[in-house]
Amino acid sequence: MINSFKEKIVEKDGCNIHYWISVKLNAPWLIFLHGAGTDHRMFDNQISAVCDKFSILLWDARGHGLSRPMGNGFSIKLLIDDLIEIMNIEGIDSATFIGQSMGGNTAQEMSFYHPERVKNLVLIDCTCNTMKLSWIERLLVNSTPFLLPIFPWKLLMNMSAQVSSIKPEVQSYLNETFGVVGKGDFTKIFTETAACLHYEKDYKINKPMLLVCGEFDNTGNIKKIALPWSLKEPNCSFHTIKNASHCSQQDNPHEFNKLLTDFLLEH
Repeated sequence: MINSFKEKIVEKDGCNIHYWISVKLNAPWLIFLHGAGTDHRMFDNQISAVCDKFSILLWDARGHGLSRPMGNGFSIKLLIDDLIEIMNIEGIDSATFIGQSMGGNTAQEMSFYHPERVKNLVLIDCTCNTMKLSWIERLLVNSTPFLLPIFPWKLLMNMSAQVSSIKPEVQSYLNETFGVVGKGDFTKIFTETAACLHYEKDYKINKPMLLVCGEFDNTGNIKKIALPWSLKEPNCSFHTIKNASHCSQQDNPHEFNKLLTDFLLEH
């Protein structure tokens, strides 16, 4: 399906950022944001479900996939700046952002800093950027830059892949994409993604939201906070994806795609 998309490259802050677009006349835009260490292919199973009715943009975020080397550093703020530039180039005033894990954190920050560019959010297996962390959660976040470098790289890749998916073929894909990124940038990406969390008392996204979490997602506090997060958002629909872990849209694309298309048709 991606073969029918037009591939483009924008050079920004030392990185050649690769992205792909499919434009339908007068159709609303969907922007897909992949997770840390992966690439645009993690949404292969979703594109065929939405490509007929929507204009679509996918990318390899800087430091990922074909968008390497990452250039002048990495941060979620820099990813937002990259997205704004690409949206401006393509004439995209606003879009529905569909983000998995790091992509969901990026989508939340886009809504926080540039709410006028966000119509709706679909957040897949990601934590809430603005909820207060417990002292144990803060300790784990602060320990990330020190813990990741001490793990042997192959062990770290295998552990990360196995905790992220219950499907061998998805685990194989994750090992492949993690290997492209490499240990140094992998550590930097995960550290900077954790650094985007910021407690905002009484803050609400106030956008139509679809929040999903795999029933076996045991990464971080994602499953723990998903329901409380959804209850404090006035326009949020929350669903647990059966037979799925952290990459729930890959582990169970049939169930996820039904939720996605229903949400998009409603909003």
